[in-house]
Amino acid sequence: MAEIIGVEINPDQVKKADIIVGIPSYNEADTIAFPVKQAAEGLKQYFSGYKSVIINCDANSTDGTKEVFLNTPTGGVPKIYLSTPLNVSGKGSVLKMLFHKACEMEAKAILTVDADLISITPKWIRNLGEPLFEDFGFVAPLYVRHKYDGTITNNVVYPLTRALYGRRIRQPIGGDFSFSGELAKIYAQSPYWDNLVERFGIDIWMSTLAINQGIPICQSFMGRPKIHRPKDPAKTLGSMFYQVVGTVFNLMQRFEENWKKVKWSKPTAIFGFGLGETELPPPVEVDQKSLYQKFNAGFEKYASIWEKILFSPNLIKLKEIKTLQLERFEFPTELWIKILYDFAVAFKNKCVEEGLMLESLVPLYFGKTLSFVKKTERMSIQEAEELIEYECEAFEKIKPYLIQRWEET
Repeated sequence: MAEIIGVEINPDQVKKADIIVGIPSYNEADTIAFPVKQAAEGLKQYFSGYKSVIINCDANSTDGTKEVFLNTPTGGVPKIYLSTPLNVSGKGSVLKMLFHKACEMEAKAILTVDADLISITPKWIRNLGEPLFEDFGFVAPLYVRHKYDGTITNNVVYPLTRALYGRRIRQPIGGDFSFSGELAKIYAQSPYWDNLVERFGIDIWMSTLAINQGIPICQSFMGRPKIHRPKDPAKTLGSMFYQVVGTVFNLMQRFEENWKKVKWSKPTAIFGFGLGETELPPPVEVDQKSLYQKFNAGFEKYASIWEKILFSPNLIKLKEIKTLQLERFEFPTELWIKILYDFAVAFKNKCVEEGLMLESLVPLYFGKTLSFVKKTERMSIQEAEELIEYECEAFEKIKPYLIQRWEET
């Protein structure tokens, strides 16, 4: 354990727990107190018959996150603070501490919630925790999000995971999950760990391993929209995209024999009341001009890379898109799907250095995001959701193209 945990502060000397709420953090002093209080209230209201603990898994925050966490009153629910060693960072690294700690504490149920949540309620703890005591081993969140919040999920990870592995998990990188003690052991011992998983690749890694290990999975309706620090995809999501998509591509090679057999997807059970949501999430502002400029800049920087990766007809169509003005910009769904599949094949074949390849996909993702934003400008959240479902079906229909190209090379 010494290699994983740099600092452990355990004021109540808790050795065992039935249920753990883990809160990963990095410089979250201004937000972490609220989810801690809500988690404590949820544990007291809905799991009073179990031994519980709240664990802050931190990446050496320098803003006082540790002090805020330890000083936040929890009404008798014990807390543990863990921090990675000084030279170790990343969301995956801090959750790895949680996996090992959960095994050590022989926990039956482990929940994780983001440290910047401002919409979490005690019911979130119930909704994430209860399915684990009803024979589910992995629970993904289901909540209403603004149509421009979660662009990596909407345009890449949800449709790609669904097409590959045949399970419709709407938020496979939602950040707020729960899993059984059995799955914690699988995570802690998994050989499929790399530097992308150590960072933002961790969420899709957890979801993909759960699917491929045959763990019973459900989605849990959280009762409120996810409200956290909104992020303009034009400004903040480049590195996250790199790490998440790189992890998807890596795991495609690990689980090749599984996904090649899957033809269509099936629904995943929903715990709770479903999407009868009336409360709307806060707006997310998107800088369309910046997305457009970054898409076009990609041609100058990465054209020679794309020539090595993309099937020739796809490259020709991509060059046609470059001629479109911002007002009339559109990135056809079928072309986007084939480009993603081309990149997955190229990633397997290592025809370009991994980091450069993923970097070169980012401007294309910005183009697809811009197209989605323009298509859905006048749509309600529900109408935008229907468009995403339509695009997911297209991913499934075009999957034979992926398998053909995968096996050709």
